Amino acid sequence: MSKTIVVALGGNAILQPNQEGTYENQLNNVRTSSKFLAKLVKEGYKVVVTHGNGPQVGNILRQNEEAKDVVPAMPLDVLNGESQGFIGYMMVQCLESELKALGMDVPVANLLTRVEVSKDDPDFNDPSKPIGTFYSEEEAKALMSEKKWDMKEDSNRGWRRVVPSPQPINILEAKTVRTLADAGNVVVASGGGGIPVIKGENGTYEGIEAVIDKDRSGYKLAEDVDADVFMILTDVDHVFVNFGKPNQKALEKISVEELENYVEEGQFSKGSMGPKVESALKFARKTGTSIICSLEKVDDSIRGESGTIISK
Repeated sequence: MSKTIVVALGGNAILQPNQEGTYENQLNNVRTSSKFLAKLVKEGYKVVVTHGNGPQVGNILRQNEEAKDVVPAMPLDVLNGESQGFIGYMMVQCLESELKALGMDVPVANLLTRVEVSKDDPDFNDPSKPIGTFYSEEEAKALMSEKKWDMKEDSNRGWRRVVPSPQPINILEAKTVRTLADAGNVVVASGGGGIPVIKGENGTYEGIEAVIDKDRSGYKLAEDVDADVFMILTDVDHVFVNFGKPNQKALEKISVEELENYVEEGQFSKGSMGPKVESALKFARKTGTSIICSLEKVDDSIRGESGTIISK
């Protein structure tokens, strides 16, 4: 039986920082990403892809704000579904094309995916997820006053709007994802962390305004579809400790216990590598192998020749 791998692709693999968010730019980035993802299918894996949407959903949100006097604005959960649709469309087009270039006639499916969260999650009271455009401090304060947005400084790169980012509880379409993957499809699912929904007293679901961290929902997706490997793609070849210091060290093959010790030391920033390490650790503890690596080293990493590889 082929092994199943869930791959979490960062939003910056679709739109680079400071890059204009045109369709052409995003399509070219997705096309580049798809060249590397197709290699995993060529290696014989059943592949499920999830992706970020921070730049995209932030831009759609801004469109809503700017045009609200002309076109009625939609809630954030609906905008997440919108971004799943257009990013998924690009990924289906590009992945099918790259697979055919490798001589493989493999169908690709994009699945609109809901993710259950708790209405009592503490992040609804203290929003933490940055989305959309970077602003100067002056611009941010004006937006906080004018639009009542929550704004925070993001990694010394400027100020951004922050929205609630609750923990994922359950991937509602997980069984469908697994059925599609087992049938030989490459599946794009839970894009942007999934559409956040809460469960009502009568057992039905309704949307709630939030953006779920894609690495956290990627872990939950990997767990719920019984994946063998959970791979998080980022813009560096390895996870580093003492990052940016003279004693900086790349982590290569590492045990869960060793990585947990580094987490306790506070080695990983909450705004960047922290959620990736947290999600990779959760999967490795419970299920199998986690890999954090760069997009360009996907095939090397799956063979154990690059990346940070975490196992029990």
